[in-house]
Amino acid sequence: MIDYQYIYDYYSNTPHLIKWVWWVSAVLAISIIVLAVYLKFIRLSLRKKSNETAKFKSEYEALLVEYLYSGDESGKLTDSQQLIINRIKNSIKTPSKRKIIVSVLYNLMNEVSGEMSDSIKTFYYETGLIHYAFEKLKSKKWNIIGKGISELRRFGIDEASHVVAPFINHPKSEVRSETHLYMVNLFLFEGLSFLDNLKAPLSEWIQIQLLETLQRFDNQEICDIRPWLKSENNSVVLFALKLAQIYNQFEVKETLMDLLSHDNKEIRIETIDVLAHLYGIEAKEMLKANFNTLSLEEQISFFKMLEKLVVP
Repeated sequence: MIDYQYIYDYYSNTPHLIKWVWWVSAVLAISIIVLAVYLKFIRLSLRKKSNETAKFKSEYEALLVEYLYSGDESGKLTDSQQLIINRIKNSIKTPSKRKIIVSVLYNLMNEVSGEMSDSIKTFYYETGLIHYAFEKLKSKKWNIIGKGISELRRFGIDEASHVVAPFINHPKSEVRSETHLYMVNLFLFEGLSFLDNLKAPLSEWIQIQLLETLQRFDNQEICDIRPWLKSENNSVVLFALKLAQIYNQFEVKETLMDLLSHDNKEIRIETIDVLAHLYGIEAKEMLKANFNTLSLEEQISFFKMLEKLVVP
């Protein structure tokens, strides 16, 4: 039998420092036990959620594949397709399931083309998923807006341009980037019209992405880039210079000559490089006459130009 009186007396006669150590040890032990139980619970919850997600994903993939192969040559929705749409309409009301469906749709979008791609787009409309994408654009959270624009771009919803365009000069660079990518991915050179009203800087990274997008498509008719070469936004001018070089815009040489006296040194240097690429002999004499006023970088670019311009 436990002698509680002895324990009590022993505890009472123990120094306060030892008592404090015991209490701290007890609290730590209890905390560790509680934390271990909590982590175990979290782990089980995550595993359960992961299994449910995998199950839903597998189920929706099967339904969507069935939807794609249930179509006919008329292009109209068949009864089987309508049944699948009605079934999934209920699922998209749950955010987690909606996210899975959008993910599966996008993966399928990357694997198919032609009529099947159009069929996925029809599914996106008919299930009401497009409504949720538009709702994201009304959010006060910039990351939600960016996701909405990205989703509309991925599914090729070009009729959303009037809703997306106002975000061209959004304070957050991530939202601006998604807007710029949307415009160019869906409208190619016509989509570059956003440069007319761009006030914020166009980052080097987004410039590369826009150029890569444009270069994926052949036989395009490039628009007049002269207004962008005259833009007050230096990043727009630099991007237009890249376009002039990549697409061999010989007709803008006169505008390029004006840029040799631009206030921005980087623009002047890039202009010299572009003129050298376009065989702009006219620039040689002008730069030679003003050689002593050129910066070291401009002088180096000028010598590189002379190497390219092999004139007898």
